[in-house]
Amino acid sequence: MQLFLNPGLIALTLGYTLSQFYRAFLAVLSPTLEAELGASPGDLALSSGMWFIAFALMQLPVGWALDRIGPRRTAAAALALGGGGGAAVFALATQPWHLHLAMGLIGAGCAPALMAGYYIIAHDYPRHVFAALSGMIIGLGSLGNILGAAPLVELIHGIGWRQSLWLLAAVTLLVAAMEWVVVRDPRHEGTPPRGSILDILRLRVLWLMLPLFATSYAASAAIRGLWAAPYLQDVFGADDIAIGRATLVMGIAMVIGNLALGIGIRVFGSARRAALAGHAVALVSLGLLCLMPGHGMALSVALLGLIGLVGANYSMLMADARLHLPQHLVGRGVTFLNMISIGGAGIMQFASRPLYQSAQGLAGAAPYMVLFLFFLLPMAVGTLLYVITPEARND
Repeated sequence: MQLFLNPGLIALTLGYTLSQFYRAFLAVLSPTLEAELGASPGDLALSSGMWFIAFALMQLPVGWALDRIGPRRTAAAALALGGGGGAAVFALATQPWHLHLAMGLIGAGCAPALMAGYYIIAHDYPRHVFAALSGMIIGLGSLGNILGAAPLVELIHGIGWRQSLWLLAAVTLLVAAMEWVVVRDPRHEGTPPRGSILDILRLRVLWLMLPLFATSYAASAAIRGLWAAPYLQDVFGADDIAIGRATLVMGIAMVIGNLALGIGIRVFGSARRAALAGHAVALVSLGLLCLMPGHGMALSVALLGLIGLVGANYSMLMADARLHLPQHLVGRGVTFLNMISIGGAGIMQFASRPLYQSAQGLAGAAPYMVLFLFFLLPMAVGTLLYVITPEARND
């Protein structure tokens, strides 16, 4: 209920919904963009990677801005200029490189959405509710994944993809205006909290967590936002409607996983243990997709849904890391960790492009087996390192 009593957090949740939408909507646009602009899966991998890289590079400036000018102006200005402007560039695109530019702008514009909410929660609410409130923002914001699946397909069929992007640009500007009006910056006693990357890196417990931060989100983000469409199309002959329905399953699972974050932490006793269980499920699901990439569309969609369900692994990792951060480092700490997470996802999406191209000579579903293995192995290494992290105190 605390989330719904704060208009600022509601507005930031809407901004995060757009962030989730924009990072995932290329999956259902890929057949259209290939037909009209000649954008190959490799081109779209680069475009999607641009979103993540721009988003990640903005995290350190966002951390500075949150401390210096507050979440209201930081989130609203970025979303209006980057998100709204990038959607407009996308609507005008005539070449694949225009999509790269548009997605980079949108990624930069979406960069403060979740972190602004985290910042307010960390400073205005008790420490023990951080996981539940942040999980609610991510869970409700993950509705963007649903809107970027079957509903987007219907919108495109109804008014066309360019008109759909102009509509999205208008909605983005409206949400940015809402953030400007209703978000309230936290009040600090004395000077704003300060901290540096060096202060964060002195927390040695985070060293064991960084590899998993860099690899955990990459699989669900890349598969949901990029590779699900060509995988289902190439291996099972799925059309855009079937792809929209399949990615809708994955999007709904992401929402459920994040909304159930608090329940999961209570069941397993801590955010760390819940994160370990979630990563075990993710590794098994990726392993089965790797071993049986062409076994059947129903099985593949079910496994994609499981990967979406444990997309909440990121939220649980962040909730655990928050317990290790002293109060004066929360703003810089969460943005730094988010940079590692989103940067890792972006780098792996960039790397997935040449990997896919080099594997295209393989028969049948083998190129996608290689892709799933590519996302599985780094996550497995990160999970093994995370096993030896100490339990944080939740007080």
